Amino acid sequence: MSASAVFILDVKGKPLISRNYKGDIAMSEIEHFMPLLLQREEEGALAPLLSHGRVHFLWIKHSNLYLVATTLKNANASLVYSFLYKTVEVFSEYFKELEEESIRDNFVIVYELLDELMDFGFPQTTDSKILQEYITQQGNKLETGKSRVPPTVTNAVSWRSEGIKYKKNEVFIDVIESVNLLVNANGSVLLSEIVGTIKLKVFLSGMPELRLGLNDRVLFELTGRSKNKSVELEDVKFHQCVRLSRFDNDRTISFIPPDGDFELMSYRLSTQVKPLIWIESVIEKFSHSRVEIMVKAKGQFKKQSVANGVEISVPVPSDADSPRFKTSVGSAKYMPEKNVVIWSIKSFPGGKEYLMRAHFGLPSVEKEEVEGRPPIGVKFEIPYFTVSGIQVRYMKIIEKSGYQALPWVRYITQSGDYQLRTS
Repeated sequence: MSASAVFILDVKGKPLISRNYKGDIAMSEIEHFMPLLLQREEEGALAPLLSHGRVHFLWIKHSNLYLVATTLKNANASLVYSFLYKTVEVFSEYFKELEEESIRDNFVIVYELLDELMDFGFPQTTDSKILQEYITQQGNKLETGKSRVPPTVTNAVSWRSEGIKYKKNEVFIDVIESVNLLVNANGSVLLSEIVGTIKLKVFLSGMPELRLGLNDRVLFELTGRSKNKSVELEDVKFHQCVRLSRFDNDRTISFIPPDGDFELMSYRLSTQVKPLIWIESVIEKFSHSRVEIMVKAKGQFKKQSVANGVEISVPVPSDADSPRFKTSVGSAKYMPEKNVVIWSIKSFPGGKEYLMRAHFGLPSVEKEEVEGRPPIGVKFEIPYFTVSGIQVRYMKIIEKSGYQALPWVRYITQSGDYQLRTS
């Protein structure tokens, strides 16, 4: 069981919307939330769950709003938070931007959505695509698109409508890996992690069953294949459409997909990753009058690949002025509000090495740096490439009408939290 009631409060804690699902929470109880939150914040003991008497407040903040779920029982906290974030997602689909103004302008549709999202403390229909089939919006008014709830909501496959038709049946698969990396000043890798997602864009008629095959190490072991070109996936999370029992039995990823865009799965690999873009920096100060920074960037990935939209953020002293730059490629820009130089390189082929020199003036009286310099940050995107070596081996599409469909696969590696310390 999830929450007894859900409240949406403005930034001052004044309730904008309330929905009491079980009738056991008094409206006056929410008045205790904001003072309790401010008190805990002052004490440095702020937590996502606050309690007052027998009432528990589970809350999240989005833009200038607080979304608060209340319960009297020992409810499943992870389920409540999942529901609150899903509520934000659904409202954002309807209103584009979820903020106080969009709530005030759409009271009717917000109440209607809250009625469909949960019933008597149990989450119900939380898929915005399905909700939009029978709760439609025109301006700030609510229109009921159909006189009755569509059968999709009560079907076993509640995330896909029946009767979908396309002239051309296609599936687009994006395998996106983000590299999280932290390197210390000595060049040693302190943190190395790959976080991957597989996203689908589905344009298929009818009610197809899809089977996705990856070079999964556990699957290769089960089938007696060589483990050389396989990857060991950790912390795998699936969309609700995936048959988990089938995956547990034989590692087959079998599912009836939602229509359009959705994230099929996510995974993590805590393998040691060689820094794809290596950064070296030298900083020289001259008599407290000027500072010179030399940064060298090298692409440590295969030469056939190219990193696009590379941005290297180099920290500079907060009192620096009169910037001058010289780059062997790309352009450099000083951003005094962030105390960084952004070196932008549109296209960075693997194996290449580039230089950037920066010269800044410093005031005659300068405070010595008490703490070490912030790390250098790097942003990039490398298409047609994955660090882990994960591969889509096949995508089978089975539909009773027997049509032929084309699966398209794209691989992308991008920077996550990618930092290199200089001191």
